[in-house]
Amino acid sequence: MLTTRKPYAVRGDAHDPLIQRKWPYPERMSRSPFERDRDRVVGSRAFRRLAGKTQVFSTRSGDHFRSRLTHTIEVAQIAREVASSLGLNVELAETLALVHDIGHPPFGHTGERALDHCLQEYGLRFDHNLHALRTVEHFEQRYAAHRGLNLTLGVREGIIKHSRDYKAEDHPDLAEYFLGQRPPLEAQIIDLVDEVAYLAADLDDGLESGILEVDDLRENLSIFRDLYDFVHRRHPGVEQKYLFHETLQWMQHRLTDDVIQNVTKQVEEIGIETLEQIRAYPYRIAVFSPEMEAMRLEEKKYLYEALYTCGPLKVENAHGRVVIESLFRYWVKNPSQLPEGYYGDLETEGVARTVADYIAGMTDTYILDLYGALVTKL
Repeated sequence: MLTTRKPYAVRGDAHDPLIQRKWPYPERMSRSPFERDRDRVVGSRAFRRLAGKTQVFSTRSGDHFRSRLTHTIEVAQIAREVASSLGLNVELAETLALVHDIGHPPFGHTGERALDHCLQEYGLRFDHNLHALRTVEHFEQRYAAHRGLNLTLGVREGIIKHSRDYKAEDHPDLAEYFLGQRPPLEAQIIDLVDEVAYLAADLDDGLESGILEVDDLRENLSIFRDLYDFVHRRHPGVEQKYLFHETLQWMQHRLTDDVIQNVTKQVEEIGIETLEQIRAYPYRIAVFSPEMEAMRLEEKKYLYEALYTCGPLKVENAHGRVVIESLFRYWVKNPSQLPEGYYGDLETEGVARTVADYIAGMTDTYILDLYGALVTKL
């Protein structure tokens, strides 16, 4: 459902400071600044590499499991629906959805934790949102005049702030990104639609793997049980696998509708009329309803216990940590073995950060192949 853009949406017009780029570049009448950002993200190498990065299961585990890229595409389609229904800037929301995971290392959240652990020994941290900003500003090289994709200020702000807020005193280098203010709703909804996407998708992949079972889902997840019973009443006698897949579709619908309805309710109750009010509000306005939040937490707890930390994934994740930590130590001790393209960063960023940057850009397959080739030296 298309709605008129609300006055508190990001305008994206010629007078909007959020379309500013660090490097002057002539805009094209045929595409808005945020559409151009979307196309730059989709055309980047970092975006393509998401196809080889773990979502829940390693990309080597099977052809039917989601990768970080397919998850990103699912988030983008939900973001378009939600932004359109709320009267927000759909082009900005879609671009933020497509770029929101571009800073993830191999092996998913396991890889992020491993790199963070390695860097803490050097007084540094790894944060995939901040690394995403480094990726689009520094590592992508597509232009003769400068490094990076030269994205608009609105997209760069959304990259770092879509899922959390950063304190200005902790990150003086991020001062241009309004750290004392909330991000626009276009950025705030990305964290919610990310949850909408994986709450259904991870059940799908978990069942595909044989780790999860439908009866167990019905017993432990109230939202799944209610919708499965609803689907079963509509389609008696239909094979369980088809009931399961339709239940996931209804789950996604219900979660998506809750985002739209509750954000609308929040805006009306608070009396939001401008973007400035959204930025000045002490809390994020984009949240699930209390009822849906309770079901979300119930499912996240279940997924953590039944899927994310189950035996097979525990073994896979443990191996991923060993691979990353071993290679990190090797290159820190032997920085001359890094690709020549990283030598300049050794001078400006230091050895530890440069090694982490190199590892973070790898796909699952690439890092496992490197580990196999270097294992005798580690």
